[in-house]
Amino acid sequence: MPSDVISGQCLCGAVKITVTDPSGWVGVCHCAMCQRWSGSVFASFPAAPETVTVSGPVKAHASSQLAERAFCGTCGSHLWMRDREETAEYDLMPGLFEAANDWPLRSEIYCDEAPAAFSLEGDHRKATAEQYRAKYPHAQEVTDNV
Repeated sequence: MPSDVISGQCLCGAVKITVTDPSGWVGVCHCAMCQRWSGSVFASFPAAPETVTVSGPVKAHASSQLAERAFCGTCGSHLWMRDREETAEYDLMPGLFEAANDWPLRSEIYCDEAPAAFSLEGDHRKATAEQYRAKYPHAQEVTDNV
């Protein structure tokens, strides 16, 4: 069970993030956009906006019509991916939070597009690109623009 409050920071420490009531699990995505942004596999955990407090020089890039990806304006550490509506959940980078080191992998999407080096084993939910896009049709538009 995760702590009720966790704190994290970017590589240089300029951006600090606090999350109350964290999920306690990690999900990964292997779509082309996430691969390009992360350099390999995109790992994140969800957090409701009212549970996240951020300070520091955050920069954001509109990676699609729907979403943005945030990074530290000083060191460039990736911070989160998020739909651009105010009420959208954060998908926070677990590597920023020491408390997330022992959280389990719970879900994997676009698993059929994973590079061979990042084929993940385990008993977690998995969805191919087709399965994920069938459930979330807006994902088709986003990943087709990569």
